[in-house]
Amino acid sequence: MASPHVASLHTAPITFEGDAGEIRRLTRTDFPMLRRMSIQRIVLAPGGVREPQWNVNAHQLAYVTRGRVLVSVLGNADAFATFVVDAGQMFHIESGAVAHIENVGDGDAEIIAALRSAHPQHFSFAGSVNAMTDSVLGNTYDLPAVAFEILPRRDPTPIFRRQGPVRIPDTAGLPNARLFDADGQQSPLSYGYGFAKLARAQYWAALEDISMYHLHIAGNGMREPHWHPVTAELGYVWKGRGRMRVLGPDGTVDQYELEPGQVYFIPRAFPHHIETLGDDGLDFLIFFDQPTPGDIGYRATASAFSREVLAGAFGIPERDLPTLPFTPIDPLIVERRNPRDA
Repeated sequence: MASPHVASLHTAPITFEGDAGEIRRLTRTDFPMLRRMSIQRIVLAPGGVREPQWNVNAHQLAYVTRGRVLVSVLGNADAFATFVVDAGQMFHIESGAVAHIENVGDGDAEIIAALRSAHPQHFSFAGSVNAMTDSVLGNTYDLPAVAFEILPRRDPTPIFRRQGPVRIPDTAGLPNARLFDADGQQSPLSYGYGFAKLARAQYWAALEDISMYHLHIAGNGMREPHWHPVTAELGYVWKGRGRMRVLGPDGTVDQYELEPGQVYFIPRAFPHHIETLGDDGLDFLIFFDQPTPGDIGYRATASAFSREVLAGAFGIPERDLPTLPFTPIDPLIVERRNPRDA
């Protein structure tokens, strides 16, 4: 039986498909478990351009998994920005800001983007221009109305192919508040059995209501059982195979396996854990609906209460309770000292 917590982004409904690229998206319509977030995969062929568009009701946080793209943004009033995003880097586009994405590399570019709404809506700039009359456009751009008769007034193409050579402005390499080098970050949490790179407000001030962790669990590691107090978790399996177990409020336990291209969703405060199913380890891009996600782990929780309280809660004599290590700060990732469950 399929788990309600899991869906595939690689086989998700196609929003657009053409020779210059494709867009697949999972919203609450397609993945009913989703709350407050959705996710999309954009693939741009060499020379592919994602048309200028803006989200109506959602900030967007994106990770470039492969390739090289040029992003141009116009935010409020005169907040112009153009920057290059390489594989392993991220960009953030605030709700309402108009932006385009262009593949400026030699191979395909792949972008995994989370949006801060389960039902995102957007406008395209071309479609919005087409909605206005020639006279209105002429007045807007200080031109005669006849200048706009050439516009075909058809539905815009979400991805089209660039005509001519790549043009990257000299200023595209300057620091930008919307750009974050996730792969280049020195891991704030690093162990012999995994690491976490953290794109959250502590390290990226542009984030308001969304964040992302790149979590790597080595073959000898495990993400300890934990929950996020006021934070939902939307994860994309980038590399490797794994297994998750989630506990629901009604006591049901959902266990499922994960493979590359799949997406999982964990509602706020649901206990869950993650382990690898291979020696090569597991890489996730995990999006959260808070700028700094909260986290409570089983290990630290056992240190919050006396042995007497814990023994009583489990219904065993205190003398039979295992000697649990005192843990003032949860380690996030722990070493897998025992064999994997069958």
